[in-house]
Amino acid sequence: MAHTDSFILTTLNNGIQKVVLNKPARKNALSGPMYKELTILLNESAKDNKVLIFALTANGDFFSSGNDLGASMATEMTPTTIENASSTVKDFIDAIIMYPKLLIAVVNGPAIGIASTILGIFDIVYASDKAYFHTPFSSLGLVAEGCSSYTFPRLLGHSKAGDMLYLGYKMNAQEAKKYGLVSKVYNHDSLEEVWDYLNNVSKLSSESILATKRLMSKWDREILLKVNAEEMKELKKRLESPELIERFLNFLSRKNKL
Repeated sequence: MAHTDSFILTTLNNGIQKVVLNKPARKNALSGPMYKELTILLNESAKDNKVLIFALTANGDFFSSGNDLGASMATEMTPTTIENASSTVKDFIDAIIMYPKLLIAVVNGPAIGIASTILGIFDIVYASDKAYFHTPFSSLGLVAEGCSSYTFPRLLGHSKAGDMLYLGYKMNAQEAKKYGLVSKVYNHDSLEEVWDYLNNVSKLSSESILATKRLMSKWDREILLKVNAEEMKELKKRLESPELIERFLNFLSRKNKL
C-alpha cells in the first residue's frame, strides 16, 4: 500500500506493519501531508487486530532529515499556517504516545530533528552503524520537540541531553547505544537482518507483549501528552519570532551554496 504520492509505503506481514518513508530525494523530510498520513496509519493500526508491531524505517541514505523545510516556508508562516502546522505535528506525536502496540524504529541512516526526538517515545530502536542523531534546534531558533525535553534527560542523562538539545551535539549510533537510545547497532550492510529477528514475534505471546506494553506506558502517558502540548506551545512562539525567520533564511542560503 502507498500513501502521499508513494512517499509512505506500508506492508503487513506476520503481525508486523512495516512503514517506510520513501522520499529519498528530500532525505525523507516530513511534510504536513506525510505527518497526517502517519497519524492515520498509527490510529488505524492501533485498532487492527492483525497488527502487533508498527515498524518505521526509510528508503535511501537517511532515516529522515526532519521537517521538510522548503524555500517558501519563511514567507508562508502566518498565524493560521503556524497553528495548523503545530496542530498536525502535535496530533502525530500524540498518536505515537497513545499507540497501544509495539513501536519499533529501524534507523537506516541519519535522524535529524523530530526524526531523532520521537525515538525517545518508541519502544525499541535499532540502528545502522551509518546512523547519527542530531537535534539542531538552537541553530534554527527552534525548541525541543517530540517530548525530548522530558525523554532525553531520562534516557541520556541531564548533561548529554543538554549537549544535544541546547548545543546540537551530533551523536553516532554506537554512542546512542551506550546511552540507551538504541537497543542494537547493525553493520549497515546487515541491517535487513533485523526483520528476520522481528519475525520471531510469531513465536511469542501477543497478549503478554501487549499487557507488558500497557504496564510500561501507563505511568508516563499522561505526562508525555502534557509535555507534547507544552512543547508545541513553545514551538508556536518560536515560529512567530523574527529571529527564527532570519535564521531560517540564513540556513537556506547556506544550504543552497552546498
